[in-house]
Amino acid sequence: MQHNKVGEVKLFKQLGHFSLALILCISTLNAGSFEDFKRSQSESFTKFQDERDNTFNTYLQEQFKAYSAHSEMPLYEKPKPKNITPAMQKQTKPVGPKISIKIAEVIKPTPIDKPVEVKEAEQKKDINFDFYGSNIGFNIPHKIKQANFYPQNQKGISNFFSSAASSEYSYLIQDIKQVSKSMNLNDWGVYQLVLQISNKVYKNQDNSRLLSWFIFNKLGYAVKVGLVKKHVVLMHYSKKTIYSTPNYSFDDKKYYVIADYAKESTKRLFSYKQDYPGSTKPLDLSLKTLPLFASDIDRKTLKFTQFGNSYSIAYEYNKNLIEFMATYPQADYETFFNAPLDSMTYQSIASALKKEIDGKKASEAMNFVLSFVQKSFKYEVDNIQFGREKVMFAQETLYYDKSDCEDRAVLYAYLIKELFHVPVVGVKYKDHMATALYVPMEGDSVKKGRRKFVIADPTYMNASIGMSMSKYKAIKPESYIVVKSN
Repeated sequence: MQHNKVGEVKLFKQLGHFSLALILCISTLNAGSFEDFKRSQSESFTKFQDERDNTFNTYLQEQFKAYSAHSEMPLYEKPKPKNITPAMQKQTKPVGPKISIKIAEVIKPTPIDKPVEVKEAEQKKDINFDFYGSNIGFNIPHKIKQANFYPQNQKGISNFFSSAASSEYSYLIQDIKQVSKSMNLNDWGVYQLVLQISNKVYKNQDNSRLLSWFIFNKLGYAVKVGLVKKHVVLMHYSKKTIYSTPNYSFDDKKYYVIADYAKESTKRLFSYKQDYPGSTKPLDLSLKTLPLFASDIDRKTLKFTQFGNSYSIAYEYNKNLIEFMATYPQADYETFFNAPLDSMTYQSIASALKKEIDGKKASEAMNFVLSFVQKSFKYEVDNIQFGREKVMFAQETLYYDKSDCEDRAVLYAYLIKELFHVPVVGVKYKDHMATALYVPMEGDSVKKGRRKFVIADPTYMNASIGMSMSKYKAIKPESYIVVKSN
């Protein structure tokens, strides 16, 4: 028995040495796999940088619900007239004080750290692209580069968010804020910047939209994503209406699919109700001050006649600004009526007009500017020129050879406000837009509140202030657009 016990001990010792050797061998052969396993386990328990991400990522895994799309009504109830018969030209009796236009010198601020030229350090960034004349670059965290919308369902959205949220994204967000500040970008400028970053990082559109969604949330904007036929839809909250754009209601908030502007509605999607914690900022399309883009200057001369005399108005403009404005969706009219002209453009136009109107009576001077806007452009409705409704900024109206009623109303309202400091409103009918001035002159007028405003129609060729088209004389305007004073 003793012999057996000794043998058993020896046997167990031998087996023990063999097992240890086997384990060491297996561990050596599979060291890489074991490290990968440990890393994957560690990452699965990694805490996000932002505590909000833990809560939100858990929320994203709850069941999405179906939401139905709504389509905003068009800007006009009736189609705008394709042709407008000119008025009989007649001179009116000059009234009011003599005019002396004062043009304040506007010094355009220089952007902070404006990246016009590509420096050596800038060339080493992960992505570089042209942003309205400036070459800018960003470093992209590795985990964001590796983030992927997979599987193509709700789980894929959660997976993408988890990867992005566990990355070193804070430097990217900081750089976006810095560029936005240095270029004086409004919300639409920020939208364009984030869009281009996302498209540069990913060729896949779903991944690009998910990255935009992640960045906008981190910038404080209220945005959501939804699913339509295994593809991602990005939605932005806006307090004001964005026309011709599909939108979805979440309680009392409307979220717009801006990427589908002027397209048919996506009808129904699956999404979630809760916003990312603390990100409640609506997308504000107002353009109170212009972005500071690199200069790409061009020149244009506008020609027109008044009472048999010919005039030329030459001005300069920044092509990068025109390119930016061309991307705008259909915002409300207040956005366009209250956006400024570029200071260089305004000074060119104002100086040319000053030479012609200084010393004239107020009514003559204002009618001269009215003729300038009426006759310097061909009339063309947006659906023919652009294939869709497009309200132009005053800067765009000067640039394009053709325009229709609201474009000219925006330009004329701006010039009247800046040159003469006269209160002006946009006057909207079901199929037409004019302006009206708060001036002591005779003629057709409208009443807004307790004030009487005299009609000035920049589309009614040859018409002077106080002359309205016959079809609108007895019609009450649908609404008025307030043009804010400086």
